[in-house]
Amino acid sequence: MVDKKKVLKICNALVKGNLMETLEIEFVDVGEDFLSARMPVTPKVHQIHGLLHGGATVALAETVGSAAVPVLNQDPSISVVGIEISANHLKGVSCGYVTATAKPLRMGKTIQLMEIRVTDEEDNLISHCKLSTFSRPLK
Repeated sequence: MVDKKKVLKICNALVKGNLMETLEIEFVDVGEDFLSARMPVTPKVHQIHGLLHGGATVALAETVGSAAVPVLNQDPSISVVGIEISANHLKGVSCGYVTATAKPLRMGKTIQLMEIRVTDEEDNLISHCKLSTFSRPLK
């Protein structure tokens, strides 16, 4: 059983002093087979037409997908890096919050494949992402 409060506290502590802090990413939910984080959609993450920038969306997706690997494996002793990500941006959004939820498609020992759904506050699908990660023991 996942200790939600503990896991979210640990994940949110990792946000300080990096891109995740700049984008105001916050981990908001965790379960046995998923991890979710949200990000505010403000002009800071807009592209030139006033919509959420695809790059900011992908940064959110990679953040939650990479963090999900040690969380879902319940193994904080591994280092995880993204090695490939793809995204289909399906709907524009200009304000509010988007939430990215990562679920594993395959959790191998060193290579993992995550599916990340990015939704708006009405649960409309904004982007669908796939992330491959590589994990190894921390040094």
